[in-house]
Parts: sequence; C-alpha cells; structure tokens
Amino acid sequence: MRTVSKLLLLMLLLSGISLAALPSNTEALLDSASKQISAYLEQISDVRCTEHVAQYKLGKNGKPQFSEESTFDYLVLMDGSSDQFMLNESRLQQAQSHKAPKNVSMLVSNGFSDLFLIFHPYYRNSFNFEGGQEETIDGQRLVVFRFTHIPGTRTPAAVAVRGREFPLELTGQAWIDPVTGMVARIQAEVFKNMEDVGLRDLKADIVYSPVQLPGWKQAYRFPAVATVEVETLRQHWRNVHRFTNYQRFTVDTEVSVAKDTKSKDSDKQ
Repeated sequence: MRTVSKLLLLMLLLSGISLAALPSNTEALLDSASKQISAYLEQISDVRCTEHVAQYKLGKNGKPQFSEESTFDYLVLMDGSSDQFMLNESRLQQAQSHKAPKNVSMLVSNGFSDLFLIFHPYYRNSFNFEGGQEETIDGQRLVVFRFTHIPGTRTPAAVAVRGREFPLELTGQAWIDPVTGMVARIQAEVFKNMEDVGLRDLKADIVYSPVQLPGWKQAYRFPAVATVEVETLRQHWRNVHRFTNYQRFTVDTEVSVAKDTKSKDSDKQ
C-alpha cells in the first residue's frame, strides 16, 4: 500500500494543482473536475482492466535499441478518506511476449495513468493554473488549461534515485470536457533542472476515454494510453501503457458450515 504521494514513475509519483485568478466560469469548471476526480476514486476499486506495457530503451538517434513487452491484469485499490487516502496498484502478469537482455536496464513507469490526480482537492493549491481556451479535437469541444507547480508546496510527484526520492516540478496542459468536467488528456514535463540527480528530461502524455460499466449511472473517463519518456545523463527510455477491457471487479464469497457428524451419531445411540 502507498499514499497518493507515493505513486511511482521510476518510482515516480504524480502532481497537484491550484487556481490562480481565473474567471468564475473557469473556476467552476475546475471545481467540477475536482468533484469528478473524487467521484472517480470512489469507483476505482471496483474496476479491473488489461494493461499492455511496451518498454523501449532508446539509442542516441532516438530509435529503439532494446524492447520488452508485457501484459497484466491490472487494478487499483483505494483505502481511506477523500483527504487521506492510499492507492495500491496491483499487476498480475498474464504474458510476456518479448524480454530485453538481463544486462539492459529498463524504465519502470507506474502511476502515470492517474496523473489527473493533480485536480484532486488535496493538491490543487500546489499549482498555478492559466488558460481556459476552447479547442475542438476529433469533433469534441474541450477546454485546455496550463498548470505549473509552485515550488515548495505539496506535490505527490517525485523520482527515486539510488534509494532517495526527489520532488518533481511539473508543468503542462490538460484538456477538460466542459459538459462533464472530466479530464480528456494531460501532457506534463519537468521544468526544473534536475541534472544534479541524473534526470535530464521527463515527459508524460495520457489520454482518457469514457467507460460505462453495468451498475453505473454515468460514464467515467479512464486511462486509455499513457506514454512516458525519460532521459538521464546517459540513458533514454520510452514506455507506452495501453489499458483495455475494463470490467467491474467483483468477489463472490460462499460460507458453509460443516456438518457435525459425530454429534448426529451420538444422538442416534
């Protein structure tokens, strides 16, 4: 188990958000996004899906030198309240179609699919927010906002290097559905120089698609594709996570009481 401040990339965690001086309709949309994220967290433990991860070790020309592909049965379990909650990512490997050589280091990029937690009320005041312009993408009207982390404030984003965690200063943009308040896409990158700990660049691009499951009154946007690219002073990776086959996760429990054959035999005597 780990808190929201412990969602990893390389053991990487996520980021938060806040409001600057914005028009009232813009603040209302961000408030709606925060409510939708809170509602999403109430449903997340009931959902499982299939996650396919393609990991690439890139050369100096940006082309893959080595790759590794795996498929997992994936789910996220939540425990706690809306203010203090814990998330536990569970991955049960189903298959591994290709594996890189043992002496090749590959990137572990867990947690990025939930990058929209930057809108959660617990973190929103850790970011400056700008924008509110409308864009039409694939025929859908979306509102795009730019966010930048405020140094020294709370952030659930960090990178682990040689056993130590270093907070990440993230900036980027998010596209929100103005009708539902749900996040449709997020692009983020590190804006603070971290070459002193070996991190040269980090970028993430996550696309969310509507999922309507039995028993739900509405559809929620769940991760569809998460692309993470990380470059250190000597190495370069790109991971692509694809999430499909969303289902309600249920557990059937049956309780039975064993018959006491001895007592029955004694009653007959």
